[in-house]
This record gives sequence, C-alpha cells and structure tokens, in this order.
Amino acid sequence: MLKVDIKIRYDELKIDSSFSVPTGTGAALMGPSGSGKSSILSVIAGFYQAQYSEIYFQDQRLDALKPAQRPLTILFQDHNLFPHLSVWKNIAIGLNPKLKLSAAQNFLVENALEWVGLSGMQSRQPGTLSGGQQQRVALARCLARDKPMLLLDEPFGGLDEARQQEMRELIKRLMQEKRLTLLLATHQAEDARQLCDQVINVEATI
Repeated sequence: MLKVDIKIRYDELKIDSSFSVPTGTGAALMGPSGSGKSSILSVIAGFYQAQYSEIYFQDQRLDALKPAQRPLTILFQDHNLFPHLSVWKNIAIGLNPKLKLSAAQNFLVENALEWVGLSGMQSRQPGTLSGGQQQRVALARCLARDKPMLLLDEPFGGLDEARQQEMRELIKRLMQEKRLTLLLATHQAEDARQLCDQVINVEATI
C-alpha cells in the first residue's frame, strides 16, 4: 500500500493531497495544468522537498530516503533519452551511470528490451526510432531497475492515438504480470479509465 500526505507551498499556491493506493493497482492524478500533479510525483520520487510530507510504501517510510534508495522509478513526458547513446546504453545507464554492468544487470536490460518489444534494437540510437519506440526505450529503462512502484508523468504526450493505446496496453500488461503499483499524472480520461482503479483530483489553491 502506498500512503501519501503532502503539503506543497510555492509562490502563492498551495497543494494539499492525501491518498492511498493499494499494492498492484493504479491511481490517476488528474487536474488542470499547473495544479500540482508533477510536483506530487517529484515529492514522492524525492526530487522535490515539500513543506510537509509523509510517504509510506509497504510500511516503509520514504521521506528520509535518497531518490536512488526509494522503491520506485519515474518516467517523464520527455523521455530523457541521451541522443548520443545506443538503446542498450540508454537503458543500462539507469542501472549504473558508468555503464559497467554485472551479468545479472545485463540480464535485466535484455529482459526489459524483450518486455517492451525492442529486442534486436540494442545498437540503434534514439534519433533512428519512432516516437513510440523512444517511449518504449524510456519505459524499458524504468523496468530494468525492477522496482515495485512506477510513477508516470504525462507519459503519452506527443504520441498519436494508436501509439497511446499501444503504450496503455503494454503498461497494463506489465502491471498485471509484475504486480506494479502505478501512480499516473494525466489529463486524459482514457488513461485513467484503462489503467487506474481510482482518480485523485488535484487542484492548487491560493
């Protein structure tokens, strides 16, 4: 179970959010642009310090942990792929920034490529891939880290409807087979309908 209680204050805006997400299920953070969806994900991931936060996952408090120590991985809308690195290196860098992997880590990379349907593309560079394929590389990097919680921040932006549906189906399958807990920031009702068991409305106030 993920349990979150967060209070964020910046400029003149206030974001207060409390919710829980049962293990192996999905929850959608929904609200207008600027409502604080991305900020909430950043606090949970440890990239942003809230004025107050109390975050538990599987009875472990996450607040005091560094981002790399938290049992989660996050996928941003812009993919954050390195254009000069191959597909394999873009995934491997999530496991070791120096790209020196153990045999077990190499297996995780190969397995992640297979999960997202990109086996055989290890040596390709991001610029030679379609937008949907680049998104799958970014997702493979998340999966290679083999964490039980997945945070997605508007992950399907820029993809056409066919590619969006392809990604939804892939993530749904991964959730079921790996029992991932999903927290998804989105403005698309279809994302929430297909991937999430609950909707959490987020609204910044003055």
